[in-house]
Amino acid sequence: MMARELHPVLEPLTPPEAPAPRPAGRPGRRWLVPLLAVLLLAQMAVAMVTTAVQQTPTIDEPVYVGTAADSLHEHEIRYNPEHPPLGKLVIAVGVALADPRYDPSFSGDQGQVGRHLLYESGNDPWQLMLWARLPVIALTLAFGLVVLAFARELVGPAGGILALALYAFSPDVIAHGSLATLDVPAAGFLLTSVWLLWRARRRPRLYVPLAGVAAGAALATKMSALAAVPVLLALAAWSVWHHDSLDRRGAPARAAARAAAGAVVVAVAAIAVVWLSYLVVDPRLRWSPQQHVPVVHGLRALLVDLMPFPEAYRDGMRVQFGFENHPWQGFLFGRLYTGSLWYYLPAALLVKTPLGMLALWAAGAVAVVAVRRLRPAAPYLLVPTAVLLASAMTGSRDFGTRYAVFVPMFLAVAAAGVLAVRRRWAGVAAGALVLFVAVSSVRTFPYYLPYSNEAFGGPAETRLRLHDSNVDWGQDLGRLADRLRERYPAERIWLVYKGSGVPSYYGIDASDPREAPLDDVHGLLVVSDSSVAKATGRLAELINTSRSIDQVGHSITIYRR
Repeated sequence: MMARELHPVLEPLTPPEAPAPRPAGRPGRRWLVPLLAVLLLAQMAVAMVTTAVQQTPTIDEPVYVGTAADSLHEHEIRYNPEHPPLGKLVIAVGVALADPRYDPSFSGDQGQVGRHLLYESGNDPWQLMLWARLPVIALTLAFGLVVLAFARELVGPAGGILALALYAFSPDVIAHGSLATLDVPAAGFLLTSVWLLWRARRRPRLYVPLAGVAAGAALATKMSALAAVPVLLALAAWSVWHHDSLDRRGAPARAAARAAAGAVVVAVAAIAVVWLSYLVVDPRLRWSPQQHVPVVHGLRALLVDLMPFPEAYRDGMRVQFGFENHPWQGFLFGRLYTGSLWYYLPAALLVKTPLGMLALWAAGAVAVVAVRRLRPAAPYLLVPTAVLLASAMTGSRDFGTRYAVFVPMFLAVAAAGVLAVRRRWAGVAAGALVLFVAVSSVRTFPYYLPYSNEAFGGPAETRLRLHDSNVDWGQDLGRLADRLRERYPAERIWLVYKGSGVPSYYGIDASDPREAPLDDVHGLLVVSDSSVAKATGRLAELINTSRSIDQVGHSITIYRR
């Protein structure tokens, strides 16, 4: 009794592994949690669809949309080998519904194929991009249900709603969940796999194979998910071992064998899903790369050769390793540099995560470790997050928090742990922080890509600290066209645009100022903020001798010169 009185925070609310009791109340209250969940997901859907409607193609989207269209028409893997086909098959659902004209005879690289499809084949790029984005939006909303279910199983209905609120108001999840890209699908499949492994502690025969399928879906979407494989296999073995220990089945040697079998089942199921994703595109598994595949040496070559995946997948790994050898430029807190900084992603997350969310992440992580009832969930929530983040931090491309979009997913579930702390103020404080997050997120609507929190000046100031997909990914070309037409008609336009859109399609008649004599550049100088961040030489001189007069979408600056 004394121990419980001295340590009320660490006292379990229920016996370990028991589900949180549901409070008794009026029958009408049983609808409160579903109602709140529907409202949260509805506002998220509105935010993502509105964003999808208003944004022009980002840099990567035409590649995926063009590859999806090519797969639908040619039934062959030809483009974008650096990413497996499953995520593009999701996008292909929307592309198939849009039914665009496609010219299979067009010769060009994967980016040119996408731009040709959008702008040169008689299609409406606004309509086609919306249809391509809708399946990813639907998948993002479905992952919200996984967050809700996972947190509810750990902490109860209130915890589920808290976790879903953090997920549904996350600017990063909304921004990238509304695009026809692969980051959110891959992260969501990983979260689903971990949740199923958590459930496998009770019913391994059902949930271990399903966890393997979800893990395979992640691997068949982005190769960065490979970093999570050792963790997933270990969690599978641990879940089976835990189940056997509860049932007291057999000797330790037999339990160890069953645990190892659980890991094998996850691995086999995952490998099967990867193969199936390629077979869906082309049952004959033809592979004719349309881009250079670099030669890899040493341990990387051995790793590629050992992968039990189709040749197209292994060539994609070679392409990814080739990217890692490239000297990319980064930009962080006003500093332009070549290479990568190990602390880039944590710093970028600090800028681009709502302050209330950061506080709840930290408190939830502590609660998951400190509260005895939640402690078994720590390896499932914190270890995958740490391993994936450490892997992403070693990458050579400091391009944005989209490489760590799994963090707001996993830590939203962990944040629900604050409600297991037996302090009267814990629930009130958590509610206040969630409200702070909601207000910060709604205030940035519909400019979620350039979001930064209030401590760093909000979306208008993100361009001073970060670049690329953190702020300017080519998404505001349509908004720029509207602004020029409304405020600056008949003016001479000089444009430096970083993106995959075609300015002339949107009615922007502009010249490149870097190709004209310096004294001839007069009028409006329009520059994407990623190009401003990396400006050197002639472009830097042009910007320094101009006056900033306007901003478009917090991603494009208009100067007068």
